[in-house]
Amino acid sequence: MAIPSKVKVFIVDDSAVVRQVLQAVLLRDPGIEVIGTAPDPLFALQRMQQGAWPDVLVLDVEMPRMDGITFLKKLMIEHPLPVVICSTLTEKGAQITLDALAAGAVSVVTKPRVGLKDFLVEQTTELAQTIKTAARANTSSLRTAARAPAARPGLAPAFQPTTPHVLADTTEKIIAMGMSTGGTTALERVLVELPATLPAIAVVQHMPEKFTAAFAERLDRLCALQVREARDGDRLLPGTVLIAPGGRHLQVRRSGAQYQAEVRDGPPVNRHRPSVDVLFRSVAQCAGRNALGILMTGMGDDGARGLVQMREAGARTIAQDEASSVVFGMPREAIRMGGAERVLGLTEIPAAMVEYARK
Repeated sequence: MAIPSKVKVFIVDDSAVVRQVLQAVLLRDPGIEVIGTAPDPLFALQRMQQGAWPDVLVLDVEMPRMDGITFLKKLMIEHPLPVVICSTLTEKGAQITLDALAAGAVSVVTKPRVGLKDFLVEQTTELAQTIKTAARANTSSLRTAARAPAARPGLAPAFQPTTPHVLADTTEKIIAMGMSTGGTTALERVLVELPATLPAIAVVQHMPEKFTAAFAERLDRLCALQVREARDGDRLLPGTVLIAPGGRHLQVRRSGAQYQAEVRDGPPVNRHRPSVDVLFRSVAQCAGRNALGILMTGMGDDGARGLVQMREAGARTIAQDEASSVVFGMPREAIRMGGAERVLGLTEIPAAMVEYARK
């Protein structure tokens, strides 16, 4: 999807200060036009129905009269468009924001409770880039993500191994996954379809600090697999999913016949920390042909070179296709570089993971 010459933005936040500062900092970018602001979703909906439909909506989640999540769900059914959530860095805010991402929001801009004005001014470039990235979102994928039902506790996953011994000779296999914009919903849709007998999965999803723990807890409630935020020294065990903590890199190392997680500080790689490339390169080095690499929806090229290295080391590799990606950036680059052995739609990826585990 091509970015329009000027990205039209509408801001919905009950704080007048946030609305004013966001509008001021975004207007510094010549590629962005703020076409309106509103203190709550009902005012916003009235304005937009009068003809002020934006290319991107910047939305708070805790507001009077109608909360942001209810508004978001309504939009995704009636008029899907890219939505960037503007949320505070609190545990409660993290849970609510994850609900918003599950409802179809594209990305998250975190805002502190104090020093808000200085923070937004300092992050002008990043804010503008986030909004321009959101403008590229595949709106048909957003509509699909918003309507996709989550797995209900107690139901068997859609794919089950045909024999109880399917993983008897695959205890040293691991799966590495990476994603960014649109990845929270995409990862959920994949994991809820998987049996608890799969090899260990290591995941890098570009997310801010304090969100990844809540994200892992949400997935753990929905999945047959055990999902949690990775800790340094964790073993990668079959049936477990380790998610890189926000703000720290995740690598995998070999210790005898076991794989262990390394969670480390360090400079951003490809402007990201955690970085998919960091994870994929470590898996290429320590697991080689005993690994499966999967690169999914996201803006930019993080993970593309790492997927190439995994394939060169003998790993099986998959890239998500354009039709099912919210933003077809990272997988497109991996395909262009020759890193993707297979290109699959989102609904095809779980079956491919089960097939890999059975071989």
